[in-house]
Amino acid sequence: MEKLMISGGRPLQGTVTISGAKNSAIALIPAAILADSEVVLDNLPLLSDVAVYAEILEALGGQVSWDGQQMNINPSDIKSIPMPNGPVKKLRASYYMMGAMLGRFNEAVIGLPGGCNFEPRPIDQHIKGFEALGATVTNEHGAIHLHAKELRGAKIYLDVSSVGATINIMLAAAKAKGSTTIENAAKEPEIIDVATLLNSMGAVIKGAGTETIRIEGVSSLHGCRHSIIPDRIQAGTYMIAAAATRGNVLVDNVIPKHLEALTAKLIEMGVGIQEHDESIRVIGKDRYEHVDVKALVYPGFPTDLQSPMTSLLTQADGVSVLSDFIYSSRFKHVPELIRMGAKIRVEGRSAIVEGAALNAAKVKAADLRAGAALVIAGLTVPEGVTEITGVEFIDRGYDHLVTNLRQLGADVWRETE
Repeated sequence: MEKLMISGGRPLQGTVTISGAKNSAIALIPAAILADSEVVLDNLPLLSDVAVYAEILEALGGQVSWDGQQMNINPSDIKSIPMPNGPVKKLRASYYMMGAMLGRFNEAVIGLPGGCNFEPRPIDQHIKGFEALGATVTNEHGAIHLHAKELRGAKIYLDVSSVGATINIMLAAAKAKGSTTIENAAKEPEIIDVATLLNSMGAVIKGAGTETIRIEGVSSLHGCRHSIIPDRIQAGTYMIAAAATRGNVLVDNVIPKHLEALTAKLIEMGVGIQEHDESIRVIGKDRYEHVDVKALVYPGFPTDLQSPMTSLLTQADGVSVLSDFIYSSRFKHVPELIRMGAKIRVEGRSAIVEGAALNAAKVKAADLRAGAALVIAGLTVPEGVTEITGVEFIDRGYDHLVTNLRQLGADVWRETE
């Protein structure tokens, strides 16, 4: 078992280059199944979830070569093979295999997904969309069985603005007969990224990034080359870490517009921010003002940055309130931060955070973003060594983490127990 060791108290200084977006990659890779020739994905993050997806595609008969930040996927020989167990159980985003396999073969058997377990996340909106397109969906022994004689376009209203459901319906509808309209669609940048790939493959998708997406089904899709957008959550995490350590960091290869909600809160706290075309400089200050933060759907403050933001708020004067209106139970990092000396109490969907100096401790990451919160907390501690277990969660979303932090001047390393 690996653990991450942090000897904190050093302001982060320098430049960090952001990888491709994890939340795009885990949808773009299954989307490639819909093509009849090779798809090349550039700017791919080197993450454990990406490796699992490569394993899944190869198990289906696909040819996958992965060299650094580039993945070549030839899906021409992929077969409709039931996957009730195995690699699909290792990651939450395996549900995108449902839409991709249904779109290509009109059938799929996919085991219910795993991944971070910070709150039950039902796939009822995904199923609603598949059924509207003409599929029969059943749950048999913990696996979702999907079958359709033919997929036909439909008008679908999502009861919840779900990123996963929006993308999954896009995947299934891209080759369906007729027109599909998704109302109350999620607007996240990753949805635009998936739509861009599908359109490059020959799909006809309009309105991605708005609440109404229209899809004209086509008979076939071809291969293409696509560069993944920068990871706004990874970028936000380094921005928060720079502020928390009172550092001075240029976060490079970003789309500043994707980070506006975070940038606004950092400025409100008193953090120095300098925006450029493809980078943001974060300049830490000695004192920060308390702020209230509400995690909402995009373009609101990202729920994936709620946990890291909690660690920063421990460094602010006074009392801050952080509310999450996406996942009400996403506060598993709080007990671990309290072990480090944080003064936090959880009331329903909100965490009330009082500024306090943190201490080194042995803590455990319960999920991906909780792990990021503990890393940031450890970087602020002036004395002692913070030990973080559950590193496998952190590896799901942050490639080159130790290398990047070391280049910024942090004293961070891994140990094996």
